[in-house]
Amino acid sequence: MSETPDLFVFGMGYSAGHYARTRAHAHGRVWASVRSREKRDRLRAQGFGAFALEDEADAQPLRDALARCARVLVSTPPVATAAGEAGDPTLAAFGEALRQAPALARIVYLSTVGVYGDHSGAWIDESAQPRPSNQRSLWRLAAEAHWLALGAARGAPAHVLRLAGIYGPGQNALVNLKAGTAKRIVKPGQVFNRIHVEDIARAIDAAFLVEGPGAAWNVSDDEPAPPQDVVAYAAQLLGVAPPPEIAFETAQLSPMARSFYGECKRVSNRAMKERLGVRLAYPTYREALRALLEAGEGR
Repeated sequence: MSETPDLFVFGMGYSAGHYARTRAHAHGRVWASVRSREKRDRLRAQGFGAFALEDEADAQPLRDALARCARVLVSTPPVATAAGEAGDPTLAAFGEALRQAPALARIVYLSTVGVYGDHSGAWIDESAQPRPSNQRSLWRLAAEAHWLALGAARGAPAHVLRLAGIYGPGQNALVNLKAGTAKRIVKPGQVFNRIHVEDIARAIDAAFLVEGPGAAWNVSDDEPAPPQDVVAYAAQLLGVAPPPEIAFETAQLSPMARSFYGECKRVSNRAMKERLGVRLAYPTYREALRALLEAGEGR
């Protein structure tokens, strides 16, 4: 095995993709599973060892690569099974291979603070009782339990990172303002925590190294804030007028977007900082948006 552990990534979405691209130097080789041949070929052109789930010829090479990886990052969401029940596609397809993987030492599973449900704006930490309010979050909570159990049974601790609202390059209020899609929706008392994709990467790094049994960790910024304040601050940075305020009751939102406003909580990141040792690059949206602006976002 290489001097630094090989990493296998299930699902190269926004957060996992950022991690793989910015942390490749910390791993002997980065391998990944993706759905399509097209994405596989793009990743291979970037130097990753990638496999397409839709290509049967990739099935055995994928398992061979997985067998030599010490670290596994999982960012694939749970889905409905044919029976309409929760199912984790990665566990279903590769659970046994992971149980048998000889080099496996650590698993990190990317989840969401949505598993906590609504807490009426109260501060919560990892000791809070999860009470998911929608099926997506119920499935996530079930998937968390399965990954924690697999890690414990295998002797390769699994750490669950419960992510707040994700943003970063290409996915932020500056870009939305530039595109004309930003909305300043106001629901009195509503706040959300956020987390910059770079700080997610820092938390993944820490979870791969922390000693002790697997656990769940909140990964969030320091300041839960009203969503309309973030849009207004981004507009101020760009020197443009913010979009008009829209009352939540009259806002045109997708069912999924509307469901986010049905939950309100302030998520503590104390354990992440004190026990995982994560030092946030962007403690609040203000530092992050200023840095994104300097990098050319929204111009």
